Amino acid sequence: MSRVTVVGAGSWGTALASVLVDNGHYVTVWAYEHEVADELRTRGTNERFLPGSRLRGDVEATSDLGSALTGAEFAISVAPAQHVATVWADAAATLAADAVVVSASKGIELGSLRRMEEIFAELRPGAPFAVLSGPSFASEVAARAPTLVVAASTDRTVAHAVQALFRNRYFRVYTNPDVIGVELGGALKNVMALAAGVADGLGYGHNTRAALITRGLAEITRLGVAMGARAETFAGLAGMGDLVLTCTGDLSRNRTVGYRLGAGEALDEILGEMTSVAEGVKTVDAVRGLALREQVEMPIVEEVYAMLVDGRAPDEALQRLMTRDPTSEATW
Repeated sequence: MSRVTVVGAGSWGTALASVLVDNGHYVTVWAYEHEVADELRTRGTNERFLPGSRLRGDVEATSDLGSALTGAEFAISVAPAQHVATVWADAAATLAADAVVVSASKGIELGSLRRMEEIFAELRPGAPFAVLSGPSFASEVAARAPTLVVAASTDRTVAHAVQALFRNRYFRVYTNPDVIGVELGGALKNVMALAAGVADGLGYGHNTRAALITRGLAEITRLGVAMGARAETFAGLAGMGDLVLTCTGDLSRNRTVGYRLGAGEALDEILGEMTSVAEGVKTVDAVRGLALREQVEMPIVEEVYAMLVDGRAPDEALQRLMTRDPTSEATW
């Protein structure tokens, strides 16, 4: 059994804590909100972020990150991507040098365009690091629905350690050495889910959604390969698997935001009513920055950016995609 700290008590952090408790580990959860920490510690529930679920075992919970990390062998980072550097800035040194950080945040940092691996490489140079990603709605994981994910690390031993930490009868974990690809798959699928949601909100059907998923995967793969990822990663769980789930599932926050945009609601109004973060809304700016930096064409990303940042009408954005100059799906 291992001592594990989950940094972030949103829906996904709470679901991962549930998996770790089921596996018999000693689990501490850090929550930004004192009341969330109190509820997790005393009742094993988190009605604000994961209503209707209860952990089948005890956890420690606190709003003091330094004490939460003391003695941890694994630290699962589940803070929203835009807050990871801030959350960890002072606390990273508290963690033992040989403790493994497992990033479960899906996004790209605005401004710096850093992936989570790059943030932790600066905070903890040379320390063991892995990424956990794949098609996994928090509420379904908490309900113990069979779920498959990927643990990625450039160090095979670390990847296998994370696999052993999480795997059980309902949570199956594969390993992968392609950290860049797994991180980009998890971040970029949120942008594509916004586009798929917009199409659904406009009243279009399965043809349109399938087209957006397929061409979205092509864009994700192009950018990933340009940044050093393996193309085959995007055909796996962290690529196509997560993309399909997020673009089609009613539990997807990003698809929901897109759907409401397509139905005519204002972005500020939509976000104001949400308790959890739709990472794609922030990530699209960073993804567009990466595409410009790497000189990769990403027309779906451009149109999502135009809708969210420039206020372009959803129906106009879709028509612009449909009327682009004709091209080939493959190289002649």
